[in-house]
Amino acid sequence: MKNEVTERREAAGQSQGELAESVGVTRQTINAIERERYDPSLELAFKLAEHFDCRIEDLFDPELDHESSE
Repeated sequence: MKNEVTERREAAGQSQGELAESVGVTRQTINAIERERYDPSLELAFKLAEHFDCRIEDLFDPELDHESSE
């Protein structure tokens, strides 16, 4: 799924490991989300949105992903 995790993480000056620790997952999970190889659970999406102080729909865009797969 298309997302802005990388952009927001870098803007916050965080490493993947720091973000992962903050939301309770592994660095590999953050890497997979950023590379659009893994769609986070709803719980993780909420944690990421809360971490970045934004709405889930501001962080993830399922519409863009759906259009590119058609």
